[in-house]
Amino acid sequence: MNESHRVAIACLLGPTASGKTAAALAFAAKHPTEIVSVDSALVYRGMDIGTAKPTLEERARVPHHLIDIRDPAEAYSAADFRADALQAVDEIRARGRVPLLVGGTMLYFKALVQGLNDLPSADPAVRATLEIDAAREGWPALHARLANVDPVTAARLAPNDAQRIQRALEVFILTGQPMSLLLSASERADESAYRFIPIALEPSDRAVLHARIAQRFDAMLEAGFVDEVRRLRARGDLDPSLPSMRCVGYRQAWEYLDGAIDLATMRDKGIFATRQLCKRQLTWLRSMPQRIVIDCCTAHATEDAVRAIEAAVGETA
Repeated sequence: MNESHRVAIACLLGPTASGKTAAALAFAAKHPTEIVSVDSALVYRGMDIGTAKPTLEERARVPHHLIDIRDPAEAYSAADFRADALQAVDEIRARGRVPLLVGGTMLYFKALVQGLNDLPSADPAVRATLEIDAAREGWPALHARLANVDPVTAARLAPNDAQRIQRALEVFILTGQPMSLLLSASERADESAYRFIPIALEPSDRAVLHARIAQRFDAMLEAGFVDEVRRLRARGDLDPSLPSMRCVGYRQAWEYLDGAIDLATMRDKGIFATRQLCKRQLTWLRSMPQRIVIDCCTAHATEDAVRAIEAAVGETA
């Protein structure tokens, strides 16, 4: 479809604690808006405090989509997100309202705008985990694991082809889809009727964001985050290997409840992990030359973001 005929959809992106929710709600206060979450943690029910999920009052003020749509025991992939987000945008526009995508899961945004033929970049944490598993079980065991989730790829690999087995498992872990399926996928995002415009809240001073991250983590602890994780553990069907429990903060709280670390160490590790997540999010954003950058450290960042969204979707201030 010709670029000029596509409907512009604003996507408010940014690292954790950059002020995305405040800016989205400020825009929604001026325009008939519905928000589509671009966040891999917000999809899970019962994970409210540690994900900084929009409050019930905020969600009552402005309709939100793709929040609380999965149980923490279930998987949710970038492919699931792409299908759900496109459907949500269609339905919001059919109601005569403005869809606004908001979040910080950059893999989801990439799936939305580039489709699923492009495989995800290497993930050092996933690769390290697979190498540990291989050291313990052997590569033939990981080849057998691959055969369960992607038999087509496994069939063309030798049981000791460590590099390719690792890559195929990494792709499946990151996307929830077999690499063979992604490579053969014919659907492309450029067939979409939409033009997704990234508006990025980025810090001019990363120390400001680091201070916000520490304040937010302390506020989560005050709000009962450890008790939230304790309730999730008490279900008995969750474990630290699940994507939901690997979310930043949750894995550190789980480690604390296991008795492996004390509370102060859990806090420090949680804040450090959040900073690392922030760094990865900024790396993703800076690989998008077409993004519109808003400095999230200024006193008028919210107003600047609202104006950028309005300009992107053709609204007037």
